[in-house]
Amino acid sequence: MNAQNFKSILWTARKAGDSYIVSVKDKTSILDALTDFVKNQKIQAGQITGIVAVNEATLRFFDPTTKKYVDKTFTEQMEISNLSGNISEEEGKPLLHIHATLGRRDYTAFAGHLQDAKIRGAGEFFIYPLNQKVVKVKNEEVGLNFYDFEK
Repeated sequence: MNAQNFKSILWTARKAGDSYIVSVKDKTSILDALTDFVKNQKIQAGQITGIVAVNEATLRFFDPTTKKYVDKTFTEQMEISNLSGNISEEEGKPLLHIHATLGRRDYTAFAGHLQDAKIRGAGEFFIYPLNQKVVKVKNEEVGLNFYDFEK
């Protein structure tokens, strides 16, 4: 069986059936690399999972009262033991919505919406594309993006 391999300066990947296995290079932004991969492969919608070692991560927490995100950056060596998210489109551009659970050296964990993180070690991801476009539009009343299946 001939495997299809792909690479850029930020990542290497292999197509496995309809899915992809993606390795993001050390010292690279997760969001930059995965967005570049999604654009390169013309993926309009799908699911992302991963496990990653990072030394910097910014998490966001949405406050429904203010309709704003509160960001917090952590700068220490951590393991992302669970990274899950989805790929959609907003205003014609790829939108990655990712959540992560991060573990510290003392085995405590914390989680939230992943604004971004810098890989320090390995970054291993699986991407499961859908064969259709899925669009998100901001709901001003709530302050968040929601799927709009009419678009």
